[in-house]
Amino acid sequence: MQTHNTVSRDEWLKARQDLLAKEKAHLKAHDALARERRALPWVKVDKDYVFDGPNGKETLSDLFAGRSQLIVKHFMLGPDWQEGCVGCSFGADQLEGSLVHLVNHDVMLVAISRAPYAKIAAFHKRMGWPFKWVSSNGNDFNFDYHVSFTEADKAKGKVFYNFEEQPYMSDELPGFSVFTKDESGQIFHTYSVFARGTEDVGTVYGFLDITPQGRNEPPGTNLSHWVRHHDKYEEKADKSGCHG
Repeated sequence: MQTHNTVSRDEWLKARQDLLAKEKAHLKAHDALARERRALPWVKVDKDYVFDGPNGKETLSDLFAGRSQLIVKHFMLGPDWQEGCVGCSFGADQLEGSLVHLVNHDVMLVAISRAPYAKIAAFHKRMGWPFKWVSSNGNDFNFDYHVSFTEADKAKGKVFYNFEEQPYMSDELPGFSVFTKDESGQIFHTYSVFARGTEDVGTVYGFLDITPQGRNEPPGTNLSHWVRHHDKYEEKADKSGCHG
């Protein structure tokens, strides 16, 4: 078995400092990219989407739950699937710690799948996740945001996913889409991310960095300006996927 290079403490420190300089440059590039992301133009959402969920019929506007920003987790659970995608489930397992901070920082997060709500509810209960999860089975939402595909797509062997045409892989694929709502109630699509791009979305800051308002920390402040111990927030995230 190949052994790793072993050096003195001073040599290790020099190597670590060299790597640290690269890590800091990477973080600065990450911040610059987040600023470009927030500067992207928006697209007005004109279609009326109605979803089935724990509260019955709800519109896309309803899903904001009083917030100005909405992150949709495109969860792979098709109408004929018996359980959710293991990769989407792996990501969902990591949401619980982030959710309470997001809902108290003007961001609602909702999962949407094309399976009928009864199937979603059963799997949701089995997994015990705290986020809200609704069904788009009765509308075109998943198709419009290019995460669900038809038999015709399968026959053609090509789909539009991750902003380009590529070979058909599955009837459902993962991603996140971000929306904002203005004071007049108009909704805009601001951002979507798919495939490996979703790997950096999962922590609180990872989610905030894909929203229009970003981390929303005034100059000279940091998370201490808004973060609380999770049991001190006025609004909680409970196991039913509802909040209050």
